[in-house]
Amino acid sequence: MTNAPRPYESYVYAYPHKTAYRPLADRPALRELWAGERKDALSLYLHIPFCEVRCGFCNLFTRIGAPDELTTRYLDALDRQATAVADALHARAATGVRFAAAAFGGGTPTFLDAGELERLCDIAEKRMGADLRAVPLSVETSPSTATADRLSVLAERGATRVSIGVQSFVEEEAKAAVRPQRRSDVEAALGRIRDARIPVLNIDLIYGIDGQTPESWRLSLDAALAWRPEELYLYPLYARPLTPLGRRAHPSEAGWDAQRLDLYRRGRDHLLAQGYEQVSMRMFRRSGAPREGADDYACQTDGMIGLGCGARSYTSDLHYSFDYAVGMREIRSLIDAYTTTEDFSRAEVGRAVDADEARRRHLLQSLLQAEGMAVEGYRERFGSRPADDFPAELDRFADLGWLDTDAGPGLLRLSPTGLAYSDALGPALFSPAVRAAMASYEAK
Repeated sequence: MTNAPRPYESYVYAYPHKTAYRPLADRPALRELWAGERKDALSLYLHIPFCEVRCGFCNLFTRIGAPDELTTRYLDALDRQATAVADALHARAATGVRFAAAAFGGGTPTFLDAGELERLCDIAEKRMGADLRAVPLSVETSPSTATADRLSVLAERGATRVSIGVQSFVEEEAKAAVRPQRRSDVEAALGRIRDARIPVLNIDLIYGIDGQTPESWRLSLDAALAWRPEELYLYPLYARPLTPLGRRAHPSEAGWDAQRLDLYRRGRDHLLAQGYEQVSMRMFRRSGAPREGADDYACQTDGMIGLGCGARSYTSDLHYSFDYAVGMREIRSLIDAYTTTEDFSRAEVGRAVDADEARRRHLLQSLLQAEGMAVEGYRERFGSRPADDFPAELDRFADLGWLDTDAGPGLLRLSPTGLAYSDALGPALFSPAVRAAMASYEAK
């Protein structure tokens, strides 16, 4: 058997990663980009780049606080962008424009007050035409911003899922992750979410925090399970460049990898024993809980509209967004520039997706799901089989024991070991061109 790589190379939640994006010299018009695209099952994402605190592990596009009515100016810009994007979508639409799913992310969308959340929903509905009460609507929150008035707005406007970043119920661990919080405040926020009767509650937990033990990890798991969340996400801790934790010394890579892998397996086994099913390396769903997602939207093939300075949009040929940064000074500058932008009719930064990249993206995003990928569906889309397009990669995965040998010839599915090594498997499918672009990106 081939020696296994490190299990925690990179969390792959989208491909290509934004560090592979570059300024688009031709700045293509959105109405041209979307002219030939299917628009009957789009996903809509609205990005709010504000938080009350910057967690030590966070490399998301977000800033601390919003002085001088910055949230108002940001929502004004979001409104202008939505108007421009909606005009582009409808300009040459052969069929109706329809959104099959929506999400508010960040940052922390509930950093906005109740009135601002109403306006955010109005932008999605009145400008973009999304029917928030008829499609799945997921919203991210935090313990300190999950207030009753904000949750009431979300429930009334159609939110079907609230995801709260708890990370740890152990106060010492939360402090070590540079996320100081009291457990009593976390529990109170969870109570308010349940009182709002939003159908799906997701709780995020992190393993691999300095000082965390199997016993303290089990404590956090059981504290979360006490709320019977419909979903639980278990994230390995990463110490990324330009984040507070990235500037600190952390345990040796080999020792840290072993700790995280052990805690992952303990968490996985405990949740499976408690009646949860594993959806991916990170995601676990309670048996019988509603499936949160559109029935007719597939992330591998359908388009996405992202609004906000940290959001990305996907057509079949181009992924695009605005400039990306992690450092606070650069993020503040980019947000300020976004709020003064008047013309949102063109794509500014992005990366073309050719046939090879589309194949890689489809395989990657399908294979990282526990249910696996039907080979026939891949063949119908691309006219070839994964084994023809990626023989070396799939042979390597098989040698490592990452593929389920009982899945049958028509299904590519990861083994339990393969799921555990998802953060190594995903990057192994990156193209040489994307790897080179990511390597040459200058962090800022």
